[in-house]
Order: sequence, then C-alpha cells, then structure tokens
Amino acid sequence: METEDVIAPDGSHGASHDASGEANGDRDGNRDGNRERIVAAAARLLSDGGPGAVSTRAVSSAAGVQPPTIYRLFGDKQGLLDAVVAYGFAEYVNSKAAEEPTDDPVADLRAGWDQHIGLGLANPALYSLMYGGHRPGMSSPAAVTAFGILARLIRRIAEAGRLAIPEERAAALIHAAGCGTTFTLIATPEDRRDPELSRTAREAAIAAITTDAPAGTDPGPVAAAVTLRAALPRTDALTASERGLLREWLDRIADSAPTADERAEAL
Repeated sequence: METEDVIAPDGSHGASHDASGEANGDRDGNRDGNRERIVAAAARLLSDGGPGAVSTRAVSSAAGVQPPTIYRLFGDKQGLLDAVVAYGFAEYVNSKAAEEPTDDPVADLRAGWDQHIGLGLANPALYSLMYGGHRPGMSSPAAVTAFGILARLIRRIAEAGRLAIPEERAAALIHAAGCGTTFTLIATPEDRRDPELSRTAREAAIAAITTDAPAGTDPGPVAAAVTLRAALPRTDALTASERGLLREWLDRIADSAPTADERAEAL
C-alpha cells in the first residue's frame, strides 16, 4: 500500500491517524459492513488486474471508504490480501459444499485434484497468492485450510486400506504434484496447454500413494499398517504409552513401503 495514503488530511500521523480512522469507520457504517465491502472490492481488483491492482487508493475508491479505514481493519496490505484470499477460497469451498463424498475415496481424491486445478485456472491471481505469495516456511490461512481438506481425503483412503505409504507423505506428495501442475498450466499460454498434463500427473501421483487392491481385499502389511495407524486415535483400549509404542511399530512397517517403481518391477 502506498505510504502516503496513511497521512491524515492535516498532514499528521500516529494517534491522529487512528482517530481519523475511527471517525471514518463511523461515517462509513459498521465495522463488519466496511470489512465486507473492502474485501469484496479488493477481490474484484485482484481478479481483474492481479496483486498490483490492489492499492489503497483503488480499494478505498471501489469500496467507498477512506484509506485509513483499510489500515484500521487490516493493518497493512498483506493483511488485506490474506483476507481476500480467505474470502475467495471460502467462496470456492461453499460452491463445492453440495458435493457429497462417494463410497470410493480414491475417486473423491481424483475429483478433488480436478477441482484444485480448476480453481487455479479460473482464478490465477487468487491461486498464486494462496500458494505462492508467502515467505518460505509460511502458508496462507486458506492454503492451510485446503491442506486440511486434502489430509482428510488421504485419511479416508488409509481407513479403506488403499494407502500404500504414510499419510503425511501421501498428502505432501499430492499437494506438491497438484500445485506444481497448476502453476505450470497457469504459466503456459492457454492455446499451448497440454490437455492431458493434469490427468497424467494426477494418475502418476495417485499410483504412487495407493495400492492396486480394491477395498475389502487383503491390502498387505504396509497398507494394513497405514490403515490401522489411521484408525488408532479412535481406540480407547490402549493407554497413551501403549498407543505411542504401537504407532512407532506401525510407522516402521509403513515406512518400509516399496516405491512405485519397485512395485511395478514386482509385477
């Protein structure tokens, strides 16, 4: 945000800035109403022109508020962008809420992958902020929420006896493959995108984390260990120390899983 936008009309800073912000907030309506208008306006600017279009002057003009109100509600530009990303992702999640999970968690993972790619291609600026606009080691709140949704999908696959590697590794692999595929497609001109890239990457990633056995058949020791580990928090037959020891043993079995290439060679 431009620093000149935080200067009060009389040229003062500091406490007078806060007082001006509160007064503007009163004139502009209630706090929640201001916040919603500002976020919606910033989301439109982001969609139309990317992060560079989300300036204090542009947002305040589009939302019908004074610039100090934005600082009072969001602190700085990053705070506003975080709110915009959360807003955009919530809209996306709400649009998918009516879709009930099926009896096949692997099929649901495929659908989730396709939705993820679709979000990135439909809203590249929002997606880039969500997954690529933060400092190393940090994720946006929306990205954390999205990863939680993915982790629950992976947990369902584990509980069905279809997961071939530990849950954490499986979720990280799908996340990395999905984000990489999406960013690659975003960076490629639309008329040059390979229509098969997403499907090929999706199937390769799923093959790397799942067993070939359908649910209900003997999944083998590794998948069985992963399955039992996924269900372990739901049992109260063991003490905390016993659960910890059993999880350690299950971790050893799960971590002995062969790679996708090793599984293919065994066929």
